[in-house]
Amino acid sequence: MFSRPHVAPRMFDDPSAALAQVRAIYDDSIRFLRESLQRFVEGETPTERVRACYPYVRVQTETVARADSRLSYGFVAGPGAFETTLTRPDLFAGYYAEQFRLLLKNHGQQQMQLEVGLSSQPIPIHFSFAEHDHIEGSLSAERRLLMRDVFDLPDLAAMDDGIANGTYEAPPGEAQPLSLFTAPRVDYSLQRLRHYTGTSPDHFQNFVMFTNYQFYIDEFVRMGHELMASPDNDGYVAFVEPGNIVTRRVGHAMQPGDDLGAAPPRLPQMPGYHLVRADGSGISMVNIGVGPANAKTATDHIAVLRPHAWLMLGHCAGLRNTQQLGDYVLAHGYVREDHVLDEDLPLWVPIPALAEVQVAIESAVAEVTQLGGHDLKRVLRTGTVASTDNRNWELLPQRTPERRFSQSRAVALDMESATIAANGFRFRVPYGTLLCVSDKPLHGEIKLPGMANQFYRDRVDQHLRIGIRALEKLRGLGSDKLHSRKLRSFAEVAFQ
Repeated sequence: MFSRPHVAPRMFDDPSAALAQVRAIYDDSIRFLRESLQRFVEGETPTERVRACYPYVRVQTETVARADSRLSYGFVAGPGAFETTLTRPDLFAGYYAEQFRLLLKNHGQQQMQLEVGLSSQPIPIHFSFAEHDHIEGSLSAERRLLMRDVFDLPDLAAMDDGIANGTYEAPPGEAQPLSLFTAPRVDYSLQRLRHYTGTSPDHFQNFVMFTNYQFYIDEFVRMGHELMASPDNDGYVAFVEPGNIVTRRVGHAMQPGDDLGAAPPRLPQMPGYHLVRADGSGISMVNIGVGPANAKTATDHIAVLRPHAWLMLGHCAGLRNTQQLGDYVLAHGYVREDHVLDEDLPLWVPIPALAEVQVAIESAVAEVTQLGGHDLKRVLRTGTVASTDNRNWELLPQRTPERRFSQSRAVALDMESATIAANGFRFRVPYGTLLCVSDKPLHGEIKLPGMANQFYRDRVDQHLRIGIRALEKLRGLGSDKLHSRKLRSFAEVAFQ
């Protein structure tokens, strides 16, 4: 085995110093892998297996946690050892520094220190590639096959979601988890985000909107370019489109790497767009398309970025005769007939409405529509949203879906909202849903081409502005108020 020399663990009571050591270990490991891979590409064949490992952070306490009971994260659940592997300190520097700071603050530097060292978890060679590396394309089939014998490849056993699902049990003698995601799981999702959204994970912001229609994206792009042309735009400094095409705000110089973006020959499966603020508190928007599978895929991977909130904005079928096309539905509960999360989150688990998110959305609707009181209630209905994986549920015999929706008191039906909310619950990401009624199949009002086009023109701009305003209101609350204790389990990991 040809690997990096052992790095002795070091103890820290300063979060900045601990982060610097994490960065040094990670950068050294990545440099070693890239240099070894470059020699392999040039034709050199190592005589031993090449390996480099992730850094880890570990804490230990001998007493029951004395943290403020109002906290939802930033402390360990009790006595014992807790650790996690870490990756991409360049991308997660602010996040790691904050988690380290909270641990030391909430437990006291006299009772706890941060141990940073080199783990035994190998870094898969694919996760060491630089942003624009495409190494395997230059290798013959024989050399690509030989890579398996020389370098570590991704191991799915090291990146499952057992911690997030609450099913993971540490083997006897091993430390308990410190975060929801191990370093390989994070790296896997970072790779998938590039593939699915067509943009680098570096561009994603802390507030995310999902939609199931391109109309919303078209309007978001228009608004993004409009904001970049304005010197006064609430602190947004750049707009990023698939292919990592970056438009900087007027008066702001291009940054290193901006010129590397290029429009893709075709849009990716779930294109992502980013309205960037310098502190990362801007807004990302992803067109997940139609269906709960896409909704799960997108949120599975975006969750590793630890966003502060995500919202679903899309169209739905209104289920009540009193609703009109164009009315809004604010979900306060979900009927989950999407089935994609049944193995990860049992159906008996309730998905609660989060007060902070609900208030922000309703306030944004009132602000953008300029309506209040009875007039606001006329266009905004709060109720249960049912999500199904059967796009043609209307065609099922004996009207069984209709009966279930009536029994659940559902007011709207779509295919994605329950999945996005349930994955927010599962991954401890605050979530919300605001839908717009685009048809009423139970009452004979189906989408017709001319009517639908006019509806989209009339409603998309307003709906999108409501979503943006809601996220801006949530940004104003601060992350400590957003990450509710409602989303935390009995023995929760310390990292947010």
